Amino acid sequence: MKLNKYSKTVTQDPTQPAAQAMLHAIGLTKEDFYKPIIGIASTGYEGNPCNMHLNDLAKLVKEGTQNEDVVGLIFNTIGVSDGISMGTPGMRYSLPSRDIIADSMETVVQAMSYDGLITVVGCDKNMPGALMAMIRLNRP
Repeated sequence: MKLNKYSKTVTQDPTQPAAQAMLHAIGLTKEDFYKPIIGIASTGYEGNPCNMHLNDLAKLVKEGTQNEDVVGLIFNTIGVSDGISMGTPGMRYSLPSRDIIADSMETVVQAMSYDGLITVVGCDKNMPGALMAMIRLNRP
């Protein structure tokens, strides 16, 4: 079974030279076009101690994908801290943030034809949002 089931529609289709040029521009090689491309979604941001280290962890995950002959590409999504927003009007945005996280992860993976998704999340709304995206996508 080929692990690049989705990405090959972009990387190996001769009618997609613009997409292939964009991928070459970010440093991918022709050899990379035959590897699975995995999205690495990070909810890292500096405004919350639960999330402030996650971009560093996402970089480590990317290094790990390279060791496994997989192309890992990091992208970011939002995060909301209940600990900071609790008791303020900002708390109204906590629960909807799960859907925004799920929608954004699903959007990137589908639009970019990624073969899988690894999520690097922290805090209690980020994790369910990431899980919702994984369930919707049904990809490794």
